[in-house]
Amino acid sequence: MTARQVQRGDVWWVSLDPTQGSEIRKTRPCLVLSHDTLNRLRRTVVVVPLSSTAEAHPPVTVAFRCQGKPAVAVVDQIRAVAKHRLKGWLEVADSQGLKAVAEALVAILQLS
Repeated sequence: MTARQVQRGDVWWVSLDPTQGSEIRKTRPCLVLSHDTLNRLRRTVVVVPLSSTAEAHPPVTVAFRCQGKPAVAVVDQIRAVAKHRLKGWLEVADSQGLKAVAEALVAILQLS
């Protein structure tokens, strides 16, 4: 991992392997959702993987842009990952994308 402090809304390359069953695989961009205080104090961060091959079907997969290209956030694949899985910082997500993913997460987990 680089020396950059992990922050909510960051997109990082994350090594998700090894996986089991239907878990999303390989090293791919992931959106950091955990709060900055947790990101600073814990050895894990909460992320949602991004995919360039899936189609948007809200709230499970939400349209997202990564490095200017269309992608989807695969919201039902949210997971905590150890910081050593973070392989490289890509960008800060736009506020609309982050908000859309947060709202989808609330919907699929029925938090409201």
